[in-house]
Amino acid sequence: MRRTLPRFATVTLASCAAVALLTAADTRKPATEWLARPSEAARVARVEAGLAPVTLPGEEPVRLSLQRWMELYKIPGLSVAVFDKNAIVWAKTYGVKEAGGSEPVALDTLFQAASISKPVTALAVLHYVEKGKWSLDANINEKLISWKVPDNEFTKEQKVTLRRLLSHSAGLTVHGFPGYAVNEPRPTVQQILDGEKPANTAPVRVDIVPGTQTRYSGGGTTVVQLMMVDQLKKPFPRIMRETVLAPLGLKDSTYEQPLPPALAARTATGTHPSGESIEGRWHIYPEMAPAGLWTTPSDLARIAIEVSKAKAGTSTRVLSQAMAKQMLTKQSKSFGLGFQLEDGNDGFGHGGSNEGFQSLLTAFADSGSGVAMMANSDNGFMLFDRLLASMAAEYGWKSSTERLESPMLMADLLSRLKGAEAALAWYKARRRDGPAEGMSPSVLNSLGYRLLLEGKLDDALKVLEANVELYPEDANAYDSLGEGYLKAGRNEESIVNYRKSLKLDPKNTNAVKMLEKLGVRP
Repeated sequence: MRRTLPRFATVTLASCAAVALLTAADTRKPATEWLARPSEAARVARVEAGLAPVTLPGEEPVRLSLQRWMELYKIPGLSVAVFDKNAIVWAKTYGVKEAGGSEPVALDTLFQAASISKPVTALAVLHYVEKGKWSLDANINEKLISWKVPDNEFTKEQKVTLRRLLSHSAGLTVHGFPGYAVNEPRPTVQQILDGEKPANTAPVRVDIVPGTQTRYSGGGTTVVQLMMVDQLKKPFPRIMRETVLAPLGLKDSTYEQPLPPALAARTATGTHPSGESIEGRWHIYPEMAPAGLWTTPSDLARIAIEVSKAKAGTSTRVLSQAMAKQMLTKQSKSFGLGFQLEDGNDGFGHGGSNEGFQSLLTAFADSGSGVAMMANSDNGFMLFDRLLASMAAEYGWKSSTERLESPMLMADLLSRLKGAEAALAWYKARRRDGPAEGMSPSVLNSLGYRLLLEGKLDDALKVLEANVELYPEDANAYDSLGEGYLKAGRNEESIVNYRKSLKLDPKNTNAVKMLEKLGVRP
C-alpha cells in the first residue's frame, strides 16, 4: 500500500510544550512551521543530549550542547530532517541564516545541496532510460550533440557510458568545482568541459580506461547535464523540475543558477571556516547537475523516501521498482547509479560541499529511515558526524563512530580548545607512540589550511613546517608550505618549497602555476 507523509500540527513560537522547530526568537513566521510528532519529542531531546563528548588527552570527557558545538565550529545555521518508516518524523532548525545576523534558519530556508545534486540528477537520467530516450550502456557520444567527449588511447576499446558516468567509473577528470563569485563572468557548459576561460577548472578528459577504476568526477556529471539538455532541448533546471522535483511535490527545491530574486531571499548565506560570510552570500554553479541544487533537508528526506518506496514497489512516481533496485546496486567500488552505497547493509546516501555550504543525506532503504542535514558553513561535516552518531544510537541505525576519534578531528579540536601548539604536541606524541591508523600528512595539512583561512598565519606556518619535517617525502606538504610562505610574503622560501614539491611530484601543475606566478622557472 502506498504510504503518505503524515500531517504535522503547527504551533506558535511561544508554545513550549512540544518541540518547536525554531530555536531563536523571531517575529517573522517561516512559510512552513512544522512540528515533530509528539511521540518524537523525547527522542529529539535524547539526540541533542547524546552528542559524543569532547575527550581530550589526560582530561575527563566534557559534554557540549549542540549550540556550543556550532559556536566551536563557527557554524551559523543548521537544518535537520529525520525520517522513519517512509515518513518525516521530525525536522528542526538551529541558529541563524547568516553569520552575525539575527534572522533564524526556518524550515523553508534554502541551502546548497552541493554534490547531493548528483544522485538527484541520476533519478532524472534513469527515468528517461525507462522512457527509452537513452541507454545506460551506449557510448555517450552517440547522444551528445553540442560537444563530444574527446576520444584518445584510453577510449579505443572501452567507451564512456551513462552507467559509468553515474557510478564514477568512466575515467573522466575534474573531481569538483569551486563555483563562481556572483560578480564573476560565468562560462558555458561547453567551456567548462574544455577548460576554456572564463572556466576556472581544467578540461574534462578521459585519462583512465573507462570501467577499470572508481574515481569521483564532477566533470563526468557535467557531461551528463549537457547530454540531457542536448537530447531534451530544455534548460536543465526545467528538466529537473518536470522530471523529479514537481512529481515529488518538492516546492523548496530548484536547480536554477543563479537563483531568481524571490528564492534568493529565502536562502542561507555561505560561511568560510573562519566564520566570515562568503562575499556575495554564495557562489554560482553553472555545473548544475553535479553541484547546483538548492533545497531543504525535508525535501532531501522526501527524495530518499521516494527511492526507498520505489525499491519496495510502493511508488513509481519517478522510477519503477526494477530501476530503483538497479540504482541501489553497486556498479563500481562504492557507487550505485548516483548514490554512494554502504557495504553489508541497505544504506545509501551522499555528501555535499560547495563554497560555504555542506550537506549530508544518509538513508536505509528497507526501513525507509534516515536523516538529511544542511549547514551554511564549510565546517558542517565536523558536526554532522557527531549528530549522525547520536541519531544512529537513538534510532538503531548502523553507523560508525570511528571518525569521531580520528586524528584529524582530534587535532582540529585540540587546536580550537587549546591552541595550535597543543595540537602539534599531541600529534607528534601520537605518531611516535600510538597506533598508526589515520596518521598521515593530510591531518596537519588540513589543520594548517584551516588556520591559514582563519588568518592565523603564525600558527599555520608552525603546523605546515612541522608537516614537512615529519613527512619529508610528501609533495603536497611542501606545496602547502609554499602557499603559507607566499601568504606571509616570504617569496624566496615559497619558491624553494614549490620546487621541492615539483621535484617529488613532476605532475604537480599547481606548483608549476605558482612558480610562474612568482616569476621563476619551475
